[in-house]
Amino acid sequence: MGKIGYLECPTGIAGDMCLGALVDYGLPWQYLVTQLKSLGIESEYQLRTEKVIRNGQSATKVHVDLRPEPEVTDTSHHHSHYPARHLPEIENLIKSATLPDRAKQWSLEVFKQLAIAESAVHGIPPEKVHFHEVGATDAIVDIVGTCIGLDWLNLEQLYCSAMPTGGGTVKAAHGKLPVPVPAVVKLWETREVPIYSNGINKELVTPTGAAIATTLAAGFGEPPAMRLGKIGLGAGSIDLEIPNTLRLWIGEKIDAEAEQPQVMLKQETVTILETQIDDLSPQAIAYTLEELLAAGALDVFTQSIGMKKSRTGILLTVVCLPELANSCKTIIFRETTTLGIRERNQQRSILNRQIESVETEYGRVRVKIASWGTEENKQVINVQPEYEDCATLARQHNVPWREIAQRAIADWE
Repeated sequence: MGKIGYLECPTGIAGDMCLGALVDYGLPWQYLVTQLKSLGIESEYQLRTEKVIRNGQSATKVHVDLRPEPEVTDTSHHHSHYPARHLPEIENLIKSATLPDRAKQWSLEVFKQLAIAESAVHGIPPEKVHFHEVGATDAIVDIVGTCIGLDWLNLEQLYCSAMPTGGGTVKAAHGKLPVPVPAVVKLWETREVPIYSNGINKELVTPTGAAIATTLAAGFGEPPAMRLGKIGLGAGSIDLEIPNTLRLWIGEKIDAEAEQPQVMLKQETVTILETQIDDLSPQAIAYTLEELLAAGALDVFTQSIGMKKSRTGILLTVVCLPELANSCKTIIFRETTTLGIRERNQQRSILNRQIESVETEYGRVRVKIASWGTEENKQVINVQPEYEDCATLARQHNVPWREIAQRAIADWE
């Protein structure tokens, strides 16, 4: 089985958190720095890492510190030392770099996904998206560095959890924006990402983090079946109510079904009928249960419940085959005071069952045998004597019912 990864995002995801989780897992620092230098923009930033504590948990924080622009004497012709990059310029940077093939391809795909989302939000072609709208130098380092790290891990597949929406507002190049920002929402739309609110009104998912996940993750939701090897924790920038960390789970992919014992089980569809009753005598309820069982219901039971106006009532539940549902409903309406019955179909797994007779010193007792597997490879799971047979013999011989039952099982064995 191949190696797989899972991004767990309880407090969201950002590019620097992805990079921090990879470094925390074991991505060699010097390898990362050397690979990033091939982009040719190392004069624009300083890369450093530190261990931090987030709500008592140790995690790795990666900083991409922008270097100050060099001073210029001729201010009349002054322009930014760091150019305003558009998508084609970023793509040229990545294509010209001596990166591993997969890291290069993934980086190009992430930036394209991000530019498409931004272009949809602003109503302009992707190639015209101004780079301040999809990040800056730090975004290039975060995205390309993450792709370098994932390539180094040599994962077969990457998965991601559901994402928290966050809340509030955030300052952007176009003024204040609601959280989640429009680009993040658009990225979520592209993959139908499951989202939820964790009650934290901060920007939890950045466009860079969302672009990495929606481009590279094979699926979103619960962790895939894996034999866990190690976890890396990437730290967010601020402290929150819960540890602000992105957890990267790395493990060996397993076949969940193959790991479980293969059991030959029968499946059948049953109908569940339910109703609450608070104004019927116990005798009528007992009679109703007898009638339902006589009509062929597989099981009938009641539970004590509290109802409106603080009344004590019962919940009547009937399990029957779908073809007997109407007959059972007729009995319930006829014998009780209910005005409505809930109905649903469910699948149930059942063991193979057969009845055998065993001769004991007290007399003959039928025994119910439950098993699974084929006839050639059958495994007995449970053996139970029939209640009525044991009760009849217990009365005849004036011995405890339990003694008859135990003797029947022993003689069958």
